[in-house]
Amino acid sequence: MPQMRTIDTGSASLRCAVEGEGPLVIMVHGFPESWYSWRHQIGPVADAGFTACAIDVRGYGGSDKPEPVGAYAMEHIVGDLVGLREALSPGAPAVLVGHDWGAPIVWNSALTHPGHFRAVAGLSVPFAGVPNRPFTEVFREHFTSQGKFFYQEYFQEPGVGEAEAERDPRDFVQRMMYSISGDVPPGDYWDKPLGATFLEGLPDPAPVAWLTEDDLDFYEAEFRASGFRGPLNRYRNHETDFEWLQQWNGKRIEQPALFIGGTRDPATFLFGAIEDPVALIRMFAPSIEGHVLDGVGHWTQQERPEAVNTILIDWLKRL
Repeated sequence: MPQMRTIDTGSASLRCAVEGEGPLVIMVHGFPESWYSWRHQIGPVADAGFTACAIDVRGYGGSDKPEPVGAYAMEHIVGDLVGLREALSPGAPAVLVGHDWGAPIVWNSALTHPGHFRAVAGLSVPFAGVPNRPFTEVFREHFTSQGKFFYQEYFQEPGVGEAEAERDPRDFVQRMMYSISGDVPPGDYWDKPLGATFLEGLPDPAPVAWLTEDDLDFYEAEFRASGFRGPLNRYRNHETDFEWLQQWNGKRIEQPALFIGGTRDPATFLFGAIEDPVALIRMFAPSIEGHVLDGVGHWTQQERPEAVNTILIDWLKRL
């Protein structure tokens, strides 16, 4: 079992689940998740000869939860990872593994701080390089201006998404996870008009083996304690993130890189904008190794832990 530690990164205190000895592997979760999202990876990575460290991102669980929206800018969360690496692995660079929002966090950490991070793996969300405009402009062009719902637009106004999610955190997590999993029946659940709520139109969840009642108990307890303000503030920093990343315009991730996605994950294909995520990433991270798992939805390492562990540990051992 991992040891739960609170580690001062210099910019925030992070709750971390730490197990094993050896080179440091930092695991970064997405929304609406937790260090617990890596529950199937921590032990196997530790057993393979590494120090596995799965964090609560700032705003989540047992980590610091600053109030301002700007405290959740990419620059600050990347800084948390740099400080964590310095605290747990002084003098030796770490490997980063991230899923969902954790994927852009680790991609950009590797891009901007190559001296701290010797390799990077992203699950679900491919790396598309330094952006040429804020993502708010992209989704407002393709969704909002067309009168269509897009979840990140819905999350922009502070308090709106929080109110919906916090009414019943267990139902929110279960419905969201099921709706973009590999187990949900095919359907246009997210094709709804601007003004709809997040949960509106999502199917009633069916039981799935990878998200048990015990798992839901854990997520529910975490979000009842922490709320959703910090997690949703991550979506409210697209303009700030864009400005910060411009100083690395034209740079690439030169470290070894790994991508694992799923054929039923809309994020793997950038919501229909691309057909080949690995080819896209190779333009900006030439050392990429890519795997797209058949039938897997968005919750990659939870839906198919054995396949992910096999790929991830094989890659880690070859670094």
